[in-house]
Parts: sequence; C-alpha cells; structure tokens
Amino acid sequence: MFLQIPAIFRRNQVTPAVQISEFGRSVWVYHENPNPVNMNNDYQRSVSLRASRRAERNNQSQQNEDVEGEFFSPGKWSQDYPMKIIWRRGFLRLVLVGGILWMFLILTVLMFHVWSCQSSLAFLSAMCNRGSRVLIMLDTMGLVPKPPHRCLIPVANDPDKILIPKRRTPSKVVEQLTYITEDVVGNNGSSLPPLFGGHQSWLQRDESFELKLSMKVHCGFMRGGGAEMAPKDIRYAKNCRFVVASGIFDGYDTPHQPSDVSPRSQKLFCFLMVVDEISIDFIKKNVTVREDKDGGQWVGIWRLIVLKNPPYDEPRRNGKVPKILMHRLFPQAQYSIWIDGKMELMVDPLLILERYLWRGKHTFAIAQHKHHRSIYEEADANKRRKRYARPLIDLHMKIYRYEGMEAWSPMKNTVSDVPEGAIIIREHTALNDLFSCLWFNEVNLFTPRDQLSFGYVVYRLGGVFKFFMFPNCEYNSLFVLHPHTREHSSKVEWVKSLDEFKGNNTDLKESRGGLGLWTPYPGNLSSVVLPAVSRTSKAG
Repeated sequence: MFLQIPAIFRRNQVTPAVQISEFGRSVWVYHENPNPVNMNNDYQRSVSLRASRRAERNNQSQQNEDVEGEFFSPGKWSQDYPMKIIWRRGFLRLVLVGGILWMFLILTVLMFHVWSCQSSLAFLSAMCNRGSRVLIMLDTMGLVPKPPHRCLIPVANDPDKILIPKRRTPSKVVEQLTYITEDVVGNNGSSLPPLFGGHQSWLQRDESFELKLSMKVHCGFMRGGGAEMAPKDIRYAKNCRFVVASGIFDGYDTPHQPSDVSPRSQKLFCFLMVVDEISIDFIKKNVTVREDKDGGQWVGIWRLIVLKNPPYDEPRRNGKVPKILMHRLFPQAQYSIWIDGKMELMVDPLLILERYLWRGKHTFAIAQHKHHRSIYEEADANKRRKRYARPLIDLHMKIYRYEGMEAWSPMKNTVSDVPEGAIIIREHTALNDLFSCLWFNEVNLFTPRDQLSFGYVVYRLGGVFKFFMFPNCEYNSLFVLHPHTREHSSKVEWVKSLDEFKGNNTDLKESRGGLGLWTPYPGNLSSVVLPAVSRTSKAG
C-alpha cells in the first residue's frame, strides 16, 4: 500500500485529497480539518480504522462461511470432501434404484393383470373385473390402454386366391331341424288369429332349449302370419348360396352401396335388401330404382326384396325378421352376412368370410359391444335412451334373472353377453339355425331389443353353441355409419309404469308381439332383484 498526497489547499482549509492505492484500486479521501498541521495524524488514524474494520469484516465473513457452509470451507475441504461426495453419490444411487424398482413393480403388476385376463383359472381371471382394485389403480395411473375406435383387420390380400370350403360344417349336436308352421288354438278353446311368431307357451319355450338330434321348434313364418315374399323374389333367392343382406323398414334409411367389392364377389354373392311397402315407396322417391326383365327391382348392386303384410306393429321388431331368420327367408343360403340398413360395407364380403369364419374354423361370428358386457347394463342403457318401455324392459330382465341368468363376469366362458348386432356372419348349420330360431322367439315374446336376448340364449344352450365374438374396433373398420333419414319414435318408448297400459291406453300394447310380457308367468317374480349395474357409457 502506498499514499499520494497532492498539494490541494482551499479557503475553508479542507484537507487535501488522499489517494489510497490498494491492490490496484484508487480511493480519494477528503478530510475537513480546520488544522492543516494535524492532517497527517488524522489521515493515519483514518487508514488504521479502515484497515481494522476490513479485518473485522473478513473475520466475520470467514466465521459465517464456516458456520453456514462447512463443506465449502477451505479448511474443511481437504478433510470432508471425500465423505460428502460418497454420501451424495450414495443418496443419488438410492433414489435411482428406488425409482427403477418402483417402475419394475408397476410393470410386473400390469403384466400379471394382462396375463390373468387370459387365464382359464377363475380366481385369476376375476381380477379383470371392472371393479377390481388392481384395474382401478392401473386405470388411475393411466396404465390401462383404451381400446381404439378402429383397428386394422387382418384380412387376406387377394379375394381371387381364397379357397372356399367345398362342404358344410357337420353338426353333431343337432342333425335335423324342422319348424312349426301352424299356430295353436288358444287356452280357452277359441281359435285365435294366427301370429307370425305363433302363440308359444311357456312349456314349449322351455322344451325348445332341450337339445336333441332331431328338433321341431317355433321359428316365425306361421301360415297366415304375414311377411310374404313375391314369387319373383322367391325364385331369385333360390339361386343364392352366398348372401349379403340388409333391411329397411318404415322408410328410415336408403340403400348404401358397398365399396371395394371384387369382381369375384359380385358374381358369387347375392346382395339382398329386404324392405316393407312403406320403404319401397320412400326409396323410389329418393333414389333411382331400375327394373329388370323379370320384374326385379334394383338400387345399384342391391336387389330389393319386398315383404308384404308386415307381421308386427313395431318397425324395429319387423326388422328382426330378415336379420335373425335369414335361414328361413333365404333357405338356399349356405353363408350369409347381415348388415343394418344404415351401414355402408367397406370390405369385400369374401374377405369377411375368410377372416371371421374359415380361418378360425368358426361357423358364427358377431362383434362385441363397445361398452357393455352384461345384459343388465345394456338394459339400463336402453331405458335411459328410451328404446322401449322402461317397465317392460325391467319385466324382461326379471324373467331372465329368475331363470338364472347372471351378470357377465370374467368367470364366464364368453367374451361378452352383449353383441353389436349390426353385423352377423354365419354358416347356416343346423345348430346355428336352431340358435337363430330360439333367439328370434325371445325377441317375439319379449322386447324387440335383440341384444338383451342373445346372451340369454347362449346361457340356456349350456355352452354348446360356439361363436366368435371379434373386437369392436374391427367392427368399426368394416363399415361407414350413416344417419337415419329421420328419428324413430313411438308412444311405448315413453311409458314409465305398467299402470299406463291399463284403462283406455290399450293402444300402447303391441297386438302381435311381446305377448310374453302380458301372459302370466309361471314363476314368482315379486322377490326378484336385478343386479346392480355400473354405467360404463354416457347413454341418455
């Protein structure tokens, strides 16, 4: 340190400025001293005071650093540094290993859950239940994958290279199936008007589920019950071995032309659109209908098949006739694909048969419902959507519950009890035809909601009826869904209690369908409690 004292004098006897150079830094200090003689003494005291204060600050700063951060203390650095580095590395390793173990545990639980869903053991497969704590936990963590709306269908590439089976699949359970065609006389001895589905008794219904090699059952088309085809359409259908069928009733849709149909499929398949007389008039007003030399009516690739004298009051129930009773309407068909009238087919029908029947050696295929697996969940959704009278749906489900129909669970041998009924792919074997008859009889006796009856008939057949229920995402890839031309509505859909059917409101009752809901049931339904449902869809 050195001092430079310039000779600066003022009238008020201000001490000269002092430039203090310390480590290359210059500071000018002025002292007001009336006595210039004592200037050097004052300056020395000022420098001494500043030096002592600086030393105190340095000591205090050093003490604070030692107290607050001994790790960075120069004195402690050489001694504590190895231990603290080891401690820090050990803590980081502990956190890293803990995180890895936690993720491994989550993945292990997830893989075990997925494996248990496919297990044949009831205890393990029960973990797939929607209410299981494992599934809820995984879903909360976002580890349960959501099913895609559409997915790729593993169909063959070339329809021309597909080999068609030369023989029908043999049926070992039912070899011969015939049908009751004459309606019975009423219980009081008086003759009742014939109905399309017949007056099936509760005893006849139970006997129809008892499998035998030779069976005779109710299966619609009672003589004088309606749903007659024109002779020209009957002659045309006799030549149809492969059928793609659809239906339009009460003018709710117009025909949609299939896409990507190969020339081979155009020659092999009959595309039959079943309509009632109201719909044929509606179609003629909205699209072009051409007529061939034999009087057949066509809309593009579709041959229109008119059913005269609709058998039911409810258009939705009329639509179940071609949908379920394909083997009765077109008895020469060996393979059939049913699609709803609002659907536009996007896949070659020959590829569909190869994918869903021949490849897996199946004879009946239907899509899984997107949301529901239990018929009681589906019934709840139908009530919320007002698809039919709520008290009649409840009565329908109480009968099934009384007869032992349990809610779906992973312990069952079926993927689901509820299908997506807009598509049915089948080979017309004797057992499949029997299943279709029994399914239709349930629709005829109870509500027209066929999805409520499918799982029940499977249950009553005791696992003998085998079918392939494919994922819903494939179903959505087969079609383009078009809206109806208008909304369907009927008075019965808004009924909230059975009392509304009494008195002067008898017009709410269907006169030719659903008679099982008004015929006294032989069992006591008063104590039946329907299973609780978990609402998995936003219906209603």
